[in-house]
Amino acid sequence: MRIAVAGGTGVVGRYVVEALRARGYEPAVLSRATGVDLASGSGLDAALVGAETVVDVGNVTTTSRSAAVAFFDRAGRNLAAAAERAGVRHLVTLSIVGVDRVRLGYYAGKRRQEAIVKEGAVPWTILRATQFHEFAGQVLGGVPGPVALVPSGRVQPVAAREVGEALAGLALGAPQGMAPELAGPRVESLPDMARRLIAAGGARRRPVVPVYFPGGMSAGGLLPTGRGPRGVQTFEEWLATPKA
Repeated sequence: MRIAVAGGTGVVGRYVVEALRARGYEPAVLSRATGVDLASGSGLDAALVGAETVVDVGNVTTTSRSAAVAFFDRAGRNLAAAAERAGVRHLVTLSIVGVDRVRLGYYAGKRRQEAIVKEGAVPWTILRATQFHEFAGQVLGGVPGPVALVPSGRVQPVAAREVGEALAGLALGAPQGMAPELAGPRVESLPDMARRLIAAGGARRRPVVPVYFPGGMSAGGLLPTGRGPRGVQTFEEWLATPKA
């Protein structure tokens, strides 16, 4: 079975590729480095020739609602159309737990992506996963100044590697629509995660001040609401793991 991974060089994509290779497959990596541009559609048709399954972990780094919606709309439509033309039988897409409850600009883009997948002709599976362990660092990286204002609230972070492995497993199975939500093993306080990351030397040292964020983020909107698979690696274990 030929499997293509859109965004296969990214944070999660490289783990999807790694997990598929460990299972004896040699996935086609779709990225700009391999001549494929999801946003423009360039190179997609050629890259999907013979593909039976596509895993979409393509991403854009932005907090802008308009930029996120524009990217995921273009990329989602391009990939769905190319997959249909190629006769792909299964489209597996990574999304986020709480995407329909938390009103963040980036999440609006992911909601658009989900809608395109659901409306498309290719049978699909969507996996919603919680924030990765890297989330606290991403939040701190986006906050300038001598004091870090970090959204209050709880998250249940999961290892990106475990998300990649879960996506690889789904890619080898039949389409199932909305897969059970994947979350990490423990509920954590996001401000506390930020403080622990700073203490471990993973971010610039400065005070962390929790701030209430409207739109669901500070009200538990990022937590899973039902039963589903749970990761193994805790945030504390991730902190202690040497980073590549």
